[in-house]
Amino acid sequence: MVFPTEKKQDEWQTVLAGKNAEPLALEVTRQAATERPFTGRYNDHWAQGHYRCICCDQPLFASDAKFDAGCGWPSYFEALRPDALVEKTDRSHGMVRIEVLCSQCGAHLGHVFPDGPPPTGRRYCMNSAALEFVADTN
Repeated sequence: MVFPTEKKQDEWQTVLAGKNAEPLALEVTRQAATERPFTGRYNDHWAQGHYRCICCDQPLFASDAKFDAGCGWPSYFEALRPDALVEKTDRSHGMVRIEVLCSQCGAHLGHVFPDGPPPTGRRYCMNSAALEFVADTN
């Protein structure tokens, strides 16, 4: 896939270092790694605002769409905008899942599952290391 924002691995490393991103951020976003459950900074984070891609700053999820799925990763029932995400089949680790990528830069964010709450029935299970939180200012 080709994305509007493309960079080499060392360029992404520089971007993430400049943002003081978690050490696992490069591995998660550029190599599709997964952080261990219940270890991410946003798993139990409930402030008002939005979550954006740690790599390119594209807004991805509103805090109002976040819910406690009990799975150990931040979970959302819908994206901020439908075109903010790209979904693709992931056949790694002997499973078939739907991988979720940032539509702007192709960063691996996590996976989406069909067991979320209404109104969508979807659970976007994201890695905290792929996200950056921006608090509401009002």
